[in-house]
Amino acid sequence: MGNILEIKNLSVKIPAHGGTVSAVRDVSLELKKGETLAIVGESGCGKSMLCKSIMKLLPERAVIESGQIIVNGTDITGLSDREMTKLRGQLFSYVFQDPLSALDPTMTIGRQIAESILIHQRNLGKEEILARINELLTLVGIKNPEERSRLHSYELSGGMRQRCVLAIVLASNPRILLADEPTTALDVTIQAQILDLLKDIQKKRNMSTVLVSHDMGVVARVADRVAIMYAGKIVETGTAEDIFYSPAHPYTQGLLKSLPINSRGKDVLETIPGMPPSLMRLPKGDAFACRNPKALPIDFIEEPPMFKISDSHFAASWTLDKRYKNSNLE
Repeated sequence: MGNILEIKNLSVKIPAHGGTVSAVRDVSLELKKGETLAIVGESGCGKSMLCKSIMKLLPERAVIESGQIIVNGTDITGLSDREMTKLRGQLFSYVFQDPLSALDPTMTIGRQIAESILIHQRNLGKEEILARINELLTLVGIKNPEERSRLHSYELSGGMRQRCVLAIVLASNPRILLADEPTTALDVTIQAQILDLLKDIQKKRNMSTVLVSHDMGVVARVADRVAIMYAGKIVETGTAEDIFYSPAHPYTQGLLKSLPINSRGKDVLETIPGMPPSLMRLPKGDAFACRNPKALPIDFIEEPPMFKISDSHFAASWTLDKRYKNSNLE
């Protein structure tokens, strides 16, 4: 499978009162055709900012300082907002966290889907648009599409709203779907349904998906490959099997240990000590060092590069360097 999306050494900064926020730091990733790549990390680590950088939907003051965003072999980093408008929806679409805020409460669901259809297919007649609306609502698992298309967002449950958001997003037949924690506001049962739906639609349409999450359970259910993000930087990448069965970075190990399933029989849920550093005042060396009980002296001096563990597995940890591999181990 070839790469449909490549991100090379991308850095995004946001000028702010009292300094500059390093929201995305030298990130390199690739997304293959038809696969699901999950980006995982704690809140505030830069996951959503990375996805918004891909679609050029950054906050007004944010700046792509360096790097490339390559889609199907074409660098889109320097495209104007007008040029990006032609790509948004048709090339890639974005599913936001909260479906209630993503939908317009003054418009019916059908009308909102019709808007998305007409942006890219302006010559369709009324009957064709109605047929397309019903087709999309059926695709996302909504029964009685004719009736439901006449409802407003406040008349629907959270799971139904998220399905309607997906119908709007899929109306333009995107090749890349960016899903920003699409199950956060839903209960566990509905979460599973939405995740299975995403996977099913991806297979039917041969889409590529970037799934943003801080829930390792969600990631284990749908991801082909996983990128672990910490303090604006990717610290480990690998297949789902690499990450869940052979985690190499101390942060990834901490995330997995903190899963409730790994605390069965214990009195206390294991957690990662401390708090993530401010992206405005990053520490010297490895940003995770101050929270890593097994940190090496070099961690406080120099940031580790990415080390190759296998053809599919990479991690930025000094413990993978032959010079330090056996240092400070239990």
